[in-house]
Amino acid sequence: MSNKINHSMSLAQPDALNITNTQKIALAIGVVGLFILALALFNTNFPNKGLFLTLSLGAIFGGVILYSRSAYLTKLEGIKNDGVWFKSISSRGVLGWMLGVLLTTFYIVLYFFPTYLGLGTNGEANSGLIGFFDPLSQLLSGRDASQWFVYGVLYTVAILAFGYKFLLKYRHNRYQQLRTGSVMFFQLGFAFLIPEFMYVMNNDLPYYDLKSIWPLNYYIFDEWSVKGFLSTGNIGIALLLFGLLSIFVITPILTYKYGKRWYCSWVCGCGGLAETAGDSFRQLSSKKMYAWKIERWLIHTVLVFSIVMTVAMVYSYLGYEKNDFWLTRGVFISLVIGLLTVVFAAVMYFKRQELGKDAKMGAIGYAVVIALLLIMHYTGTTDHLFYIKAGALRSAYGLYIGSIFSGVIGTGFYPILGNRSWCRFGCPMAAILGFQQRLFSKFRITTNGGQCISCGNCSNSCEMGIDVRAYAQKGENIVRSSCVGCGICSAVCPRGVLKLENDSMKGRINPTEVLLGNDVDLMDLLNNK
Repeated sequence: MSNKINHSMSLAQPDALNITNTQKIALAIGVVGLFILALALFNTNFPNKGLFLTLSLGAIFGGVILYSRSAYLTKLEGIKNDGVWFKSISSRGVLGWMLGVLLTTFYIVLYFFPTYLGLGTNGEANSGLIGFFDPLSQLLSGRDASQWFVYGVLYTVAILAFGYKFLLKYRHNRYQQLRTGSVMFFQLGFAFLIPEFMYVMNNDLPYYDLKSIWPLNYYIFDEWSVKGFLSTGNIGIALLLFGLLSIFVITPILTYKYGKRWYCSWVCGCGGLAETAGDSFRQLSSKKMYAWKIERWLIHTVLVFSIVMTVAMVYSYLGYEKNDFWLTRGVFISLVIGLLTVVFAAVMYFKRQELGKDAKMGAIGYAVVIALLLIMHYTGTTDHLFYIKAGALRSAYGLYIGSIFSGVIGTGFYPILGNRSWCRFGCPMAAILGFQQRLFSKFRITTNGGQCISCGNCSNSCEMGIDVRAYAQKGENIVRSSCVGCGICSAVCPRGVLKLENDSMKGRINPTEVLLGNDVDLMDLLNNK
């Protein structure tokens, strides 16, 4: 045994944080792959770009796989929370902050300064890192790479490689196996390969990630996108209709049956990266009350902003007379206000009691949205909305939501705020699905309070900042808007206290059914179930 001071609480192996020789070799292999990418970034002239790109991505992928096999296959199946708060990279230590700064810098350059990555402008050929990916882009779609293609490749490699690590880590839990396989499949197929093949079949089609739904897919209703779909015949119209059906039909039905987990933990690319590459940072999400209050205000503010900006974006290219889109500004704004009013009235009529004090905030939010839309309609001109140039307004939506929040902050801050900071504080899709999950869904996490030993594994592993243990101790169902149904709380519970269920909506929310001493007639409670 080593004589050095070690703060680990492990009784069986005080040096549990040390890595094996195999893991050191795996890290070295991964670093070699990253080093090749760094050389490409500085415009190194490789004799065969395709070969070196394969070596680079293969080394990164192989390093992660080798490390994962050594880390998990040498241990028994079960809970793996070993030392997460004693590692610098996963406990906001120096390595964590360094990684956060590195990721944030990468996203800033990717979104705002792609020429530094080698993107060719004014007809010039790509160079640097983007030029390094040209052979792969030519192979898949017959065109040179862009910064988004490079990002898509790295994003997909990260989900696949760290997804394999996740599969090994939670190999004792079938639910985790299935949903991780799902996000790997959707990222590789629907987000990466299918759009590339669609371009080969019809290069006039706008880029369309089939699994990305409004408001995440904020560009689907932009003028260039709508015109692109309409100009490509039946396939373009079918894709546009699929986008609308995803919003108004598919999403509500699946969320009613399964909660928001069907999307946030099984399909979404943002969630896929968070669950795989970001798994080591899930414990960093704050469980404090002030964080929850910030979450509620911020995510719903972003949702209001997204709705208003989407309506303004469509409104900006409609005319006062019928045009190519069969709508006038007046008809469009009336339809939007009518839809929002129907939704608001239905919620207030059927779910007013469950909303409680939040009904007031919901009414204020509804009033703000309607007021902004009316102001836009009556003060807007052909070129300006909200006294801002229409083109600038359209780009602002993508800048603030699609770039700064979801990319720079949402992913760059993994090692600081946790792996779901975007999903928790800023994703408008999560806000919509969470609203329905709380009020119109069969999903809940049931708890068996009598079995809870208050170990805290569940709360520590909750990436959405929910104090799961507080619910488990009381035997109270967990029905929270923010819960993405990842099921990790259940997977790490040593007593089987937590269970993800889809049942009738009756009795989902049971804050008063807490077993305290002899205050409850158990037979009466069971008979009423």
